[in-house]
Amino acid sequence: MEQLDGLRPARLKVGVISAGRVGTAIGVALERADHVVVATSAISPASRRRAQRRLPDTEIRPVDEVAAAAELLILAVPDAELPGLVHGLAATAAVRPGSIVVHTSGANGTAILAPLTELGALPLAIHPAMTFTGADEDIDRLSGACFGITAADEIGYAIAGSLVLEIGGEPFRVREDARTLYHAALAHSSNHLVTVLADAIDGLRAALTGQELLGQELVGDAPGGLAERVIAPLARAALENTLARGQAALTGPVARGDAAAVAGHLAALTEADPNLAAGYRAAALRTAQRAHAPQEVFEVLTR
Repeated sequence: MEQLDGLRPARLKVGVISAGRVGTAIGVALERADHVVVATSAISPASRRRAQRRLPDTEIRPVDEVAAAAELLILAVPDAELPGLVHGLAATAAVRPGSIVVHTSGANGTAILAPLTELGALPLAIHPAMTFTGADEDIDRLSGACFGITAADEIGYAIAGSLVLEIGGEPFRVREDARTLYHAALAHSSNHLVTVLADAIDGLRAALTGQELLGQELVGDAPGGLAERVIAPLARAALENTLARGQAALTGPVARGDAAAVAGHLAALTEADPNLAAGYRAAALRTAQRAHAPQEVFEVLTR
């Protein structure tokens, strides 16, 4: 591997396993920072098309050849596949001694890379705290995103931090023993937000359907319609207020202790779709706990 100039990694030959949403986005970001993605693995037709579109000058090779060609090896596979991949690479001794091996798993630190560390690799966990849909915006969002980094020593932290800074991100340290909690918090904020908003949109669509005779536009199931436009400014304001003011941003019937309104919501949602009511009940119960709502609200939510 080339020498480091201060704390900034020198121009590195990068290998990416595999050409999924995360791996190709990081590969493009590293190339924009003057590194070169020399090889990537891609098995499915979709991943091969993604690699050819995002990394057109990069060779698609088998996993062991990607590892052998790389000074910086990115393991961007689902969490469940990471242990098998690491042990397979260790068994073939494909990873170069002295190379930097990075995985992008949120829930894991560097311990999972131990078989490769024993072969002389420098292990890093670099997790982008960002959601990836496969759209080109994924790449742009990496610039300005925060990255949870875990390393075995200060040299590792310096290299991990420098790589993140090079692609425009903000690095922050996560203890090895805190990775699962860290990942759970991020999943709760991102994945469950999608569920809550999707449920809310379904409920609003049901409420607005049949009102077209009043001159309102047709309410359909396609994203980007009236229901989304109604909810978007409200949801954005709630998110921004929470990030700026914390618990003080909470408003609505649960926070006010309006048990009758909550009961009405549950009845209307149950009639529209019992699953929507179940999601509302679970979220409202946690809201009541945070807001120290009066007992009447808890009675409505738990009966």
